[in-house]
Amino acid sequence: MTQPVMFAIDLIAITLLTFGMYFPRHRRRDLVVAYLGVNIGVLAVAGTLASSTVGAGLGLGLFGVLSIIRLRSSELDQLEVAYYFSALALGLLGGLSVTPTWLTVALMALILAVMFVGDHPRMLRHYRSQVMVLDSAFTDQTALVDRLEDLLGARVHAANVQRVDLVNDTTIVEVRFELPPTGSPSRPRAGALAGTATGGVR
Repeated sequence: MTQPVMFAIDLIAITLLTFGMYFPRHRRRDLVVAYLGVNIGVLAVAGTLASSTVGAGLGLGLFGVLSIIRLRSSELDQLEVAYYFSALALGLLGGLSVTPTWLTVALMALILAVMFVGDHPRMLRHYRSQVMVLDSAFTDQTALVDRLEDLLGARVHAANVQRVDLVNDTTIVEVRFELPPTGSPSRPRAGALAGTATGGVR
């Protein structure tokens, strides 16, 4: 396949990744722009390197430099990092296509398939992760887990204490739990719990 054809395939792939998977599931506009910009930028640079006497090693070095710059500029959760590297990989594959060319297309399709399945709403949909602030200071792990399971109405798999304040009688804990197969977690009593989700379905 010619280089323009590979560029077109990359454009189709990044469109599916951003507008077919990421945005409908997560609705974060700024990262859609970032994924598109990174992909097209890497595609352009990689395509230029492929048609010049510069070795592909420089292209891979650029891949690493771009990753460091982007990941240091703002905080991303692990799911967004996965989409980010997928966009980078698609651009690199489109610009530095391998021989036979069908292998490049197959690798692009594999990336899309993995992201589609791995980030599907039904994939491990009962698992959650939250950072929670409890209105009691817990120094006993068993008591802490019992309290969390009572509040969440779910099975706690891990409870990592981040801070115990004996003066203000509070505990900050990151909890990973599994919801029942049917139903949702019980609603905590007012004032007993405050928390913000730090991760989606695991």
